[in-house]
Amino acid sequence: MPATFLPAMAKDSLSDPQLFVWAWPIFGAAAAASTYVLALLPKWLDLRKAWMLAQVVMAIGVVLPVVWRGHGSIIVAALAVGGTFMVVTAAAIQEARRTAPLEANAFIAAMTAAFALGQIAGPVAVSVLAGSRSAYDAPLVCASALLVAGAVLLAGGKARPSPATGKEETP
Repeated sequence: MPATFLPAMAKDSLSDPQLFVWAWPIFGAAAAASTYVLALLPKWLDLRKAWMLAQVVMAIGVVLPVVWRGHGSIIVAALAVGGTFMVVTAAAIQEARRTAPLEANAFIAAMTAAFALGQIAGPVAVSVLAGSRSAYDAPLVCASALLVAGAVLLAGGKARPSPATGKEETP
């Protein structure tokens, strides 16, 4: 949702049209850079923790334009959301493979379907919550809350034996 509406939010909140056109390039550059950073993370931070941290950073980036209006908030939001959505996706896929190697394809298929559903439902939900006024505050707060809730759920996993190694691991 935030990525879909970032340029529209930027256009609505910034008076200078030259500034709002930078929302997508900043988002894209952060997304590209995040894939390289993610490749380095498993050495010092496990993927599940990286996933949780990325969701929290994304939640902050999503809600930032609600609590801080202006040029800086759009740029920081673009960096925070752009820099984390690929981390969330890649870490989720790798965690599916790690925690359920025999069912990984089914989990990845379910995650892909859920993502597609979100891509369809997100704009509809925003349209309902925002109305015709382009009031993005309520949808952004809802999206941020869902991201935090997801991070909390990820943190709540219990240790269990891995099917691949037999050792106790946190799912």
